[in-house]
Amino acid sequence: MTSSSSTIRTRFAPSPTGFIHLGNIRSALYPWAFARAHGGQFILRIEDTDLERSSQAAVDVILEGMAWLQLDADEGPYYQMQRMARYKEVLAQLQANGYVYPCYMSMQELDALRERQMAAKQKPRYDGTWRPEPGKVLPPIPEGVQPVLRFKTPQEGIVGWQDHCKGWIEFQNSELDDLVIARPDGTPTYNFCVCVDDMDMRITHVIRGDDHVNNTPRQIHIFQALGTPVPTFAHLPTVLNEQGEKMSKRNGAKPVTQYRDEGFLPDAMVNYLARLGWSHGDDEIFSRAQFLQWFDLDHLGKSAAQFDEAKLRWVNAQHLKALDDATLAQRVLPFVEKAGVPAASLDARLPRICALFKDRCETLVDLARWVALFYVDDVQADAQDKARHVTPEIAGALDAFAQALAPIEWSKEAIAAALKEVLKTQGLKMPQLAMPVRVLTMGTAHTPSVDAVLELLGREKILARLQKR
Repeated sequence: MTSSSSTIRTRFAPSPTGFIHLGNIRSALYPWAFARAHGGQFILRIEDTDLERSSQAAVDVILEGMAWLQLDADEGPYYQMQRMARYKEVLAQLQANGYVYPCYMSMQELDALRERQMAAKQKPRYDGTWRPEPGKVLPPIPEGVQPVLRFKTPQEGIVGWQDHCKGWIEFQNSELDDLVIARPDGTPTYNFCVCVDDMDMRITHVIRGDDHVNNTPRQIHIFQALGTPVPTFAHLPTVLNEQGEKMSKRNGAKPVTQYRDEGFLPDAMVNYLARLGWSHGDDEIFSRAQFLQWFDLDHLGKSAAQFDEAKLRWVNAQHLKALDDATLAQRVLPFVEKAGVPAASLDARLPRICALFKDRCETLVDLARWVALFYVDDVQADAQDKARHVTPEIAGALDAFAQALAPIEWSKEAIAAALKEVLKTQGLKMPQLAMPVRVLTMGTAHTPSVDAVLELLGREKILARLQKR
């Protein structure tokens, strides 16, 4: 955990107490991008000290989500629970230097104190009963009580910082009570562990959600007591869900890995998340490389951003269209398999099928549904489309078209010529025949150019499907 003093070092430090969602992952994207844009290092740290709520499953979603989005860490993951010995070592140093003291006030006493304060319309806070001061006589130490350790917060002046998102923020030290930094069993608390980690990992920039703003003055005091440089802070506005509530699992937010399973592209997700709190002029669609070229902390949004799945789908559709056909064929493969088509069944047609249908798709799952139709034996026609277009009156024309297809050289041009000839001999307009052909061969009346679709589908499948009315 060493670096030169000039190297930018950022971190993402999630707590594995619930499945990571898009609001969380945006707090990984920006520090990752800032490190990458400035030739720095990005560190992943798992803050797993909440033993009751932390789970390995939640850790797995964090690691899988970041791997899918290609937010690669230069160091880590570090786990706080594996660093307990180091925290206790630093805690002992602070205590020896007079920054920390034992407090024997019980929870019952503390609750009673808070009730009295609230009754007197005062801010509920620890009153410093056990804080050692020159000339102060402390109460007698109660028997059999394990104390908490509290940090001696400065009692005068202000603590402030220039926030890259929010501008200058300051707190009166007199408003801050003495923070508990170790529990009775000796385990250190969140705010203390974070500071030791940031010190040891030489973090230069802390880019995180604005729910941490109130922790920051506490952490600045601890950094100062540790004699280590205070990082630069940027507190990102909240991400709201579509209902305008804070995005959370409780409010229906999906794990980030679900978007992977729903067929979203990682570069599209990065593009969408980047715009959820940062902007580069009016640019809406950009590549990962452009994002890293443009990203800075000066254009972070100041107000809450709202998630919009329709917009995400639109962004994904643009990225999907922009992929070359061979790459798209590779990306869609696992989704085609999930749709019931074994990989061994796929052939050289796959890139061409992708090319034909990608403009109609928002996700890889959408595309896989189209692709599967070319490889399965039967299709289930849409009931409404079938009733509307596959009528007894068109049966003769369908038979004639099947007969016309049987002998021809197989090409898009020859299929188009056969279609036109049948229309001419049957006295029909294009939609009258093309629509029922689409419904019977592809299950829907809405497809790209019928001759292009049929050429890729193949003569055998077309003739078989045209018979099933």
